[in-house]
Amino acid sequence: MSDDETRAEGIIQRVPLLPLRDTVVFPHMVVPLFVGREKSISALEEATAPGSQKEILLSAQRRARTDEPVPEDIHAVGTLATVIQLLRLPDGTIKVLVEGRRRAIIREFVKTDGFFEVAVEPLPDEGRQTPELEALVREVGSTFESYVKLNKRIAPEILSAVQSIDDPSQLADTVAGQVPLKLADKQLILEMRSPHDRLMRLYELLRAEIEVLQAERKLRARSKRQGDKGERDPALGGDLLGGMGKDGGERDEFKNEINELEERAALKNLPAEAIARVKKELKKLRLMAPMSAEAAVVRNYLDWVLGLPWGVQTEDKHDVNEAERILDEEHYGLRKVKERILEYLAVQALVKK
Repeated sequence: MSDDETRAEGIIQRVPLLPLRDTVVFPHMVVPLFVGREKSISALEEATAPGSQKEILLSAQRRARTDEPVPEDIHAVGTLATVIQLLRLPDGTIKVLVEGRRRAIIREFVKTDGFFEVAVEPLPDEGRQTPELEALVREVGSTFESYVKLNKRIAPEILSAVQSIDDPSQLADTVAGQVPLKLADKQLILEMRSPHDRLMRLYELLRAEIEVLQAERKLRARSKRQGDKGERDPALGGDLLGGMGKDGGERDEFKNEINELEERAALKNLPAEAIARVKKELKKLRLMAPMSAEAAVVRNYLDWVLGLPWGVQTEDKHDVNEAERILDEEHYGLRKVKERILEYLAVQALVKK
């Protein structure tokens, strides 16, 4: 079957299905995925078997916590993807690199034993190029640029890549894959066949994200100004260097804090280097004004050092499947962070040190 034929609506093809827990993969995206469920591993093995097209359907589950999904648990619209690379990890899980190609809808579950095999129909884009669509492309591009300037977690090279895209469909899918939207919003955008509708929805979501980021920035700036004012204004905290000299009680309390820190240090099983550093910081702290900014920094540092579990050891756990389950249960989203943690655990299990 040629690539042009598979793009045509009405052409049905049978491919393995890989259900995704908490992510949506869009066309034009290249993403790594960690796979641990037996059915999912079998689906990947089928997709990469000799003579296969290396194509697989990626479709999100309706509930991320469902370990054994049935057809009703899986969204009908997903992304036909090509398996680029497959790596088997020591704990039995698989890290796979996939590239999204095009939208597709599940017409039938052909096989459900061992792994899911589905009959899918590609979903071509609807609509045509219009001046309004061209204007929307420019507007979404500039809005995404504003978002990236506020959100420093997105790499500048991603912005450069987005700015070089002039195809409305590819632009919508690329931007949707980079912005941390809710899973429901991403699935809704994936199911939209009109690039115009996709871009319009993305524009609304981007504007909302920008407003949230701007509000957070204003709150941080206001908090900083109030903190600076508190250091200068006696009504909000007094003269941090001289105000405490009016009453010896504060000085006594400060000495008690230092004595408490010394007692905590004596109870800790500190190595020689740490003992020397703690004694040096305590000596420095005794010479400082109780309410000075420098004293607060030293106290926080000592409190942090003495709060560490010196000499306490726990048994390492390298069960990647269990770690993935806990991460999915306890934390929504954070896909890249979870992948990094699981990669680290897999390497630890491999080197055994």
